[in-house]
Amino acid sequence: MTLVARFTNGQSSSWGLVYDGEIYPVGDKATMFDALGDETLLADLEAFRESPRDLDSIRLLAPILDPPQFLGVGLNYRDHVAESGTVIPTEPVTFGFLRNSIIGDGETILIPPFTDQVDWEAELGVVIGKGGRDISESEALDHVAGYTIVNDVSARDIQMSEGQWGRSKSFDTFKPMGPWITTKDELGDAGGLGVSLWVNDDLKQASNTSELIFSVPRLVSLLSRCTTLYPGAVIATGTPHGVGFSRTPPEFLRDGDVVTIEIEGIGRLANPVKPASGSS
Repeated sequence: MTLVARFTNGQSSSWGLVYDGEIYPVGDKATMFDALGDETLLADLEAFRESPRDLDSIRLLAPILDPPQFLGVGLNYRDHVAESGTVIPTEPVTFGFLRNSIIGDGETILIPPFTDQVDWEAELGVVIGKGGRDISESEALDHVAGYTIVNDVSARDIQMSEGQWGRSKSFDTFKPMGPWITTKDELGDAGGLGVSLWVNDDLKQASNTSELIFSVPRLVSLLSRCTTLYPGAVIATGTPHGVGFSRTPPEFLRDGDVVTIEIEGIGRLANPVKPASGSS
């Protein structure tokens, strides 16, 4: 298993490989997108374990800050479909996110002044390594570099008032991503992974990727039929049951909350919440 991360030392940013609490910078040897698309190149870079830095001495950034595509999938967990009172879709419900919404581990989710119904969604993120179009399901994993965690933060009042979901999910800071990319060599198709989310110390979501309606290979194949997938593209695969708007009474994020997501085999992504500047 290899962990691929972007980071900053406060003056410049780069990328590297994480092992045992240290990061080995390799950003001067290849671009991250090139390495994610070439398993041989990535293996060669793993040999350059030189000049390690302790993770406490740097700040991790979102692993993919500027994806060529950032795609979302809705209603893709059987347990979430049940709590939403809808029917299991026969085709993926898909939409796009704006890249300005991406933040990294530890960065702050900002609640705009025009919504008070900001919700959480723990999601497995798929990172494309080798691009392609019309990818067969049997070959889909050949195009996957690895996996990360995405929090699909959503303004529910805006989402429910519009026919499209993209705007309500794409406000600045609404897509925490991280803390790194775990390569697929150990996680395979990411089936059977535990997915959990806490708001502060309260467990809100607890499920498993075995609940996915459309598996990772199926999603990659279906999405590639309508658009060419490029290296570095990110697919957020949907959220399980336990979101705030489905609770009785509904629950939403508030100033001072901290949202923490854990996905088995990847790690933890944690983000504090506060009002955006000018909000009351």
